[in-house]
Amino acid sequence: MTTYDLIVPTWRNTLRALSAMIDKAAAHSKGDALLAERLAQDMFPLATQFRFVANFPGEGLVRLAKRDFTSHDDDPASLADAKDRIAETLAMLDTVQPGDFIAADEEFDMALPNGMTFRLSADQYARDWALPNFYFHTSTAYAIMRMHGVAIGKADLLPHMVGYLKPQV
Repeated sequence: MTTYDLIVPTWRNTLRALSAMIDKAAAHSKGDALLAERLAQDMFPLATQFRFVANFPGEGLVRLAKRDFTSHDDDPASLADAKDRIAETLAMLDTVQPGDFIAADEEFDMALPNGMTFRLSADQYARDWALPNFYFHTSTAYAIMRMHGVAIGKADLLPHMVGYLKPQV
């Protein structure tokens, strides 16, 4: 499996699922007020979770496919804005091809704003940084919405699994 095969379909599946969950959040009585909600006081609110999820694929492609990308540094102001950002990210993913990716064993430095720097191969970056962080912020967004009564469940987080469903005999 290539790095592309691992990460791009995962990003697409999860972004599509989150977009559908945003539709359900928009229909909820709290609507855009949900954006200020958080799981714990020391955690980022839902709006920031959406920003991180929408930025992660672009930030990953900077390293994995040497693409240009400018992260949004502001939170979405509405659920519609969050949905638009996810749509932009999905459109960006449609422009990347497997041949755009660096070799799985090619190494690079990943510097964080706090001064820490990691030396990772493309595969290590995808497996150990990009996907876990992407899942964390997606799951946190899911948990915030669920905690505040948005009618979502695990099937909303993993709707792509229906494609693998074995028919009952």
